[in-house]
Amino acid sequence: MGSSRFPKRYLIVFLTFICTSVCYIERVGFSIAYTAAADAAGVNQTSKGVILSTFYYGYACSQVPGGWAAQKIGGRRVLLLSFLLWSLTCAFVPLDPNRTMVLVIARLLVGVAQGFIFPSIHTVLAQWVPPHERSRSVSFTTSGMYLGAATGMLMLPTLVKYRGPQSVFLAEAALGAMWSLLWFSYAVDPPRSEHPKATASGFGESLLPMKGSSKMKVENGVHSTKSPTIPWKRIVMSLPVWAIVVNNFTFHYALYVLMNWLPTYFELGLEISLQEMGSSKMMPYLNMFIFSNIGGVIADHLVTRRILSITKTRKLLNTVGFIVASLALMALPYFRTSGGTLFCSSVALGFLALGRAGFAVNHMDIAPRYAGIIMGVSNTAGTLAGIVGVDLTGRLLEAAKDAQLDLTNPESWIAVFSIPGLLCIFSSFVFLALSTGERIFD
Repeated sequence: MGSSRFPKRYLIVFLTFICTSVCYIERVGFSIAYTAAADAAGVNQTSKGVILSTFYYGYACSQVPGGWAAQKIGGRRVLLLSFLLWSLTCAFVPLDPNRTMVLVIARLLVGVAQGFIFPSIHTVLAQWVPPHERSRSVSFTTSGMYLGAATGMLMLPTLVKYRGPQSVFLAEAALGAMWSLLWFSYAVDPPRSEHPKATASGFGESLLPMKGSSKMKVENGVHSTKSPTIPWKRIVMSLPVWAIVVNNFTFHYALYVLMNWLPTYFELGLEISLQEMGSSKMMPYLNMFIFSNIGGVIADHLVTRRILSITKTRKLLNTVGFIVASLALMALPYFRTSGGTLFCSSVALGFLALGRAGFAVNHMDIAPRYAGIIMGVSNTAGTLAGIVGVDLTGRLLEAAKDAQLDLTNPESWIAVFSIPGLLCIFSSFVFLALSTGERIFD
């Protein structure tokens, strides 16, 4: 597993962290670059909405196929191929707002390619990371998303200003190419153990509690290594899987609503210019980065020191994260200053990130062999939540305007932030009732 001073799995985890950071720099970067180009070309808001949302349709369609591909040919290979595909697309597609069909096809391709990434990452981590390190490994990896978003929002507008919108595409393609080279050079498949459990789910499997017995088919005294059939029916009928799906939906509903509509709340609800806020507007995302890693460290400490079982640890962090986030979300429209709004949104996003040490790691607890598959299923729900939440929020604000409510009125925003707040409460109870930290899939 690498040298004793720096185990190989640590390098794998670090590379997946860089991977998620680059992916979110790309997502934020396209939004910044395309908006600048489209506004300069006089593109209407409807057309802009079509282009900006196209990514998520491709992304949603490839989540489950991504998990299947990672299961069949290996997460390491799928991750490399998907990164190369979206990087090449960024490198060769011209950013011309008037060529709508070209941009639609390009964003679909990027969405499909990036849809393979997170299921592949979970497959790789399930193979490499032992259970007592999984919480902080997954939390560290996913915290790259928030650091990438913050970095992109802070730095890319300057690149657009001095080098033009197309330069963002080229910079993203270069970052993607550099990461692909690092992954190709240093990422390898984990060494196989002769122990049946370790072979089934990767290094460290003996530390993971199981329901029932774990047996491998033996023929002529030799353990069979035939690739298992994916138990689709059991996955779909599994209540712990549905607990993960429901919480993933809620997490991304809240995240995408805040990512897409918080700027509008500042500009129209509080009448505060984002430019005047400087770097402080990045605090919610930096808070997510910090709390995501705090959650991982706490969870692994509780499991490693045997203070709590894996099941109780997941439920504790998920519940604390989602309940505190729900309170902050529902309080947000009542704060009428930029400082108060930043505080509430930072608390909400920070504790949502803390909750990822519950539901987001649970894929590898219950099904380390099929972690990529279940991640694909739950991430599909998360992507659909983003599409539904962003669209519904716009409709709620239009309804408020039709009811003669000015957007500076807090009542116009109560439903916008209360819906994700109530979803957080509901999801936390679902996770408490249905989840488990024990392995339920052989």
